[in-house]
Amino acid sequence: MSKRKGLSLEEKRQKMLDFFYEKKDFFQLKEVERLCHKEKGINAMSVKDVLMSLVNDELVDTEKIGTCVYFWAFPNKATQKLKGTIKKLRENIEVTRDQKERTRSALEEVKSIRRDTTERRELLANLAAKKRRLEQLTSELKTLQKFDPARLDELKSDQQKALDAANRWTGEICCIRIGSCFSH
Repeated sequence: MSKRKGLSLEEKRQKMLDFFYEKKDFFQLKEVERLCHKEKGINAMSVKDVLMSLVNDELVDTEKIGTCVYFWAFPNKATQKLKGTIKKLRENIEVTRDQKERTRSALEEVKSIRRDTTERRELLANLAAKKRRLEQLTSELKTLQKFDPARLDELKSDQQKALDAANRWTGEICCIRIGSCFSH
């Protein structure tokens, strides 16, 4: 006995679209549930979810007339939608080609302007030397910041505060020792 494998969402969507394309008619939800289950093998409990996903993707049309909601889909609408998508994609391709060509021509223009002359090479060498000098000065500045007068004054102040605190604690410890000796 082999268990029958359930249909994936995409398979259900395709079968439901095929159902609408074959029937070329409009249906209420109850009819769609019953007929899709009977003819296409789609579980009746999942028909509404599949149908709503098709409606959201604009593959199935829906209209509320009075108290009834009708659903339909015709093959020519899908064809028109595909043609529209193809047209948009072709336009995008054309725009992208134009942008690519403009970029290529701008690059060629820049390359022609930026010829490799001796003056340009000298300027590039000068720029590289100045960058190296900047890096050297930056590292030297970092090492010299250790000896910054403001920082040294701050360290001296912190050192004096620490010394005063240590002296205060030492004095208090001595007072406690003397006091404890006299109390016994």
